[in-house]
Amino acid sequence: MKAARIYLSVLCLSLGFLFGFSPAEKKSKATWIWQSEIIGQDKQQVLEFCEQNEINLIYLRIDMNKPSDYYRSFIREATAQGIEVHAVAGHPAWAFESNQKRMMNIVAWVKKYNLESEKDERIRGIQLDIEPYLLPQWETERERVIREWQANVEVFTEAVRDETGLTSSVALAFWLDDIPTPDDPDMPLSKWMIDQFDTICIMAYRDKLEGSNGILALIEQEMHQADELGKRVLVAVNMKKDVNDHVSFAEEGVVEMNRVLSLLPEHLEQHPSYNGVAIHDYRYWREAAASMPDVPSDRYMGTYIWRAETIRSEKDEILSFAKENDVNLLYVRIDMEQPITMYREFVKEAKAAGIEVHAMGGHPIWALTESRGKILKLVNWVKAYNQQVSPSEQFRGVHLDIEPYVMPVWREDKEAVLRQWMGNIEVFVEATKDGTNLETSVDLAAWLDKTPTPGQEDKPFSHWMIEQLDHTTLMAFRDHAAGIIGLVENQMKFAQTINKKLVVAVETKESHEGDFVTFFEEGRSEMNRQLRLVEQALERYSSYTGQAIHAYEYWKDSKE
Repeated sequence: MKAARIYLSVLCLSLGFLFGFSPAEKKSKATWIWQSEIIGQDKQQVLEFCEQNEINLIYLRIDMNKPSDYYRSFIREATAQGIEVHAVAGHPAWAFESNQKRMMNIVAWVKKYNLESEKDERIRGIQLDIEPYLLPQWETERERVIREWQANVEVFTEAVRDETGLTSSVALAFWLDDIPTPDDPDMPLSKWMIDQFDTICIMAYRDKLEGSNGILALIEQEMHQADELGKRVLVAVNMKKDVNDHVSFAEEGVVEMNRVLSLLPEHLEQHPSYNGVAIHDYRYWREAAASMPDVPSDRYMGTYIWRAETIRSEKDEILSFAKENDVNLLYVRIDMEQPITMYREFVKEAKAAGIEVHAMGGHPIWALTESRGKILKLVNWVKAYNQQVSPSEQFRGVHLDIEPYVMPVWREDKEAVLRQWMGNIEVFVEATKDGTNLETSVDLAAWLDKTPTPGQEDKPFSHWMIEQLDHTTLMAFRDHAAGIIGLVENQMKFAQTINKKLVVAVETKESHEGDFVTFFEEGRSEMNRQLRLVEQALERYSSYTGQAIHAYEYWKDSKE
């Protein structure tokens, strides 16, 4: 699949109509299965892998010697799982006119197979993988090879589109934009090829996203060409080991591959042609995934309970919800007017279920020196409570939610607010740690890494804050993995150097700041999908300690 063979964005509405695409069209995530025997021997394993990795398109090599029933059962189950199956075939020598009949055999086979099969058993498209640049004639008779290749492609695409409803696609080397088309030297060969097919898989076989030799730079021309021609593009990467490390993610691993792929939508969302990704290929991808270390069992999945009384009125519902969603961390706001028996009963049952409970309090004005007494009142209440109750009923820590940037004084004199906030945090940590093993933590807007620390202008304020606490919960309120990762990754790197823990929090509450800050519109399933991508991208940092969803009352009522 590699020319140098030697691991979610909404389209702009107006562009979507211009190019004939649905503005909310679901992106593809594809892989290739070259060994057709796999779908017989390991059918369930293949389908489970597809489900785990959200694959919705398989390019399957067809062994035409196998009976049609061999493919029907697999395709039927794949279709039920929301996976399209397309046939893939090709050989470098298929570029020659003398091999046109061999190329067309796969088209005839697929058409006959589909006519004899039920709707949910049918193959949805055919992909050509012809790479004539691997032939010796490419160096000695390139123009002749290209002309015959073009002629064969025209015959193929005409036959595929002939009242069949089949999608035609091609695997295309990214560097064909440097090759002129015979008879039209001003047209790159890549553009001519893109124009012939419905979908193009650009083999962008590199292991980094940016830079002159990164994926984005190498596919730029093809993306613009496909935009102009109204075609769909899948960006393909390689997991097969190669003598040239930079053309494969085999060395970097699945986590890094997923991280890079998760960033593509943000960079390519302006291209109406961008339609997803493809990973070459299933066998190597699965082997790499199987060798990944298990996710540490001490990772947090947390949420917030703001209405303290609900731990009494909805205790069973909260604990049931926590179990269903693997929640093992609760930030519970303390209402000191409530009887301590309410907290004792809840904390005891939560702990028995494997859930840490941290006492929470906060208000924007708690950043100001005049409100320091309110912080100390909370700390002293928690310390007194823990002294009165049994170990099984004790809070694990004290968590502050202070967001002074919502106050007018933040705009009027930000530095003064920051200095007061810093002083209050120092007092908070000192008071909490005095005579206890309580953990200290805060919520922190992830964008505060762009704000300098008063008196230490070279240090981002978020870095100063991370240094003070046992763990910091970064409020990375975005509705897609790329945005979340972009907000927190530099802070992950810093926290790792000082052995501090970070939790990444996202929002489910409806927001007036814009849909992009919350998963309110997308719902649980999409949130979970994006958070899995975040997990895969950040788990390489020892500072990454898990995730939190804000907040229980919104999360539990969020749409699926």
